[in-house]
Amino acid sequence: QVMLVESGGGTVQPGGSLRLSCVASGRSDTITSMAWFRQAPGKEREYVSVIGRGGGRITNMSMKGRFTISRDNNKNIVWLQMIGLEPEDTALYYCAAGTRRETTVNPDDYTYWGKGTLVTVSS
Repeated sequence: QVMLVESGGGTVQPGGSLRLSCVASGRSDTITSMAWFRQAPGKEREYVSVIGRGGGRITNMSMKGRFTISRDNNKNIVWLQMIGLEPEDTALYYCAAGTRRETTVNPDDYTYWGKGTLVTVSS
């Protein structure tokens, strides 16, 4: 069992920055892929960025250049640095952990999910 707790969400103005954190506990040694997904009101969940235990990353093209994922395997933490935030980035951001694949954008490959942290971009 793995538990994930996100933090770092909040309200920022357009153009602002935030850094989200996700701490994994429990059987975190089994985690291979970690990811951030988001879901905006009235929209489907979408992947934001994924990072494998070896450091390989996949970032959604619509966010590339603005969002950067990183990970500390020893501390079992994954971060999402977000810059140049836009109102369209407003969403509930979820941390997810999988134990079967190194990097995957398929939400079905993620067994463990946090409860989410809300990011609101508004002037």
